[in-house]
Amino acid sequence: MSSSNDGGKAAKGLKGDAAGKAGDPEWTSSLKKLYNSVVDEPLPDSFKSLLSKLDDEGK
Repeated sequence: MSSSNDGGKAAKGLKGDAAGKAGDPEWTSSLKKLYNSVVDEPLPDSFKSLLSKLDDEGK
């Protein structure tokens, strides 16, 4: 559920970079791991329900 056409691709692209590059600062790999863990979390049922209600109202 991205707001742009490439949002999902950009998020998935970070997973491959998690090991980091030789020139990257040390903290970047930890930040990428944290980002990926948040992206991979499932949506809570209450949030899914709210999105469904909003979608139904828009039709």
